[in-house]
Amino acid sequence: MRPALVPELGVTDWRASRAFYVDVLGFDCRYERPEEGFCFLCLGTAELMIDQMGAGRDFVLVPPDAPFGRGMNLQIEVPAIAPFLAALKAAGHPLFLPPEDRWYRRNDIELGNRQFLVADPDGYLLRFFQSLGERPAADR
Repeated sequence: MRPALVPELGVTDWRASRAFYVDVLGFDCRYERPEEGFCFLCLGTAELMIDQMGAGRDFVLVPPDAPFGRGMNLQIEVPAIAPFLAALKAAGHPLFLPPEDRWYRRNDIELGNRQFLVADPDGYLLRFFQSLGERPAADR
């Protein structure tokens, strides 16, 4: 079953973005159209598209200012965050938010995330998390 939502990120240099997502983070390139600066990426069941602005069909209303995606982060569930942290450290790529354990209330339970945030080459924030399970919600 395909996801009902697949974000497409406008990027300034699709080759640099592709290298970050594929070579550093371990995404697979399902297919690409180099003449359009386009690549369809996946990591487990997460899917994402990158599209170089000005190289093919643009869906940008006005030229954006860096960093892109302000006010949004893309949450990506992974079995464990440690391999991603190691890969980013080896690549010398800084984190936007260091690893943390957070619990989020959903009705009468809390869902635990071990998570961190990293910015891609254009400033889109990616929040990788592994599940810590659930527990009864603390009294409010």
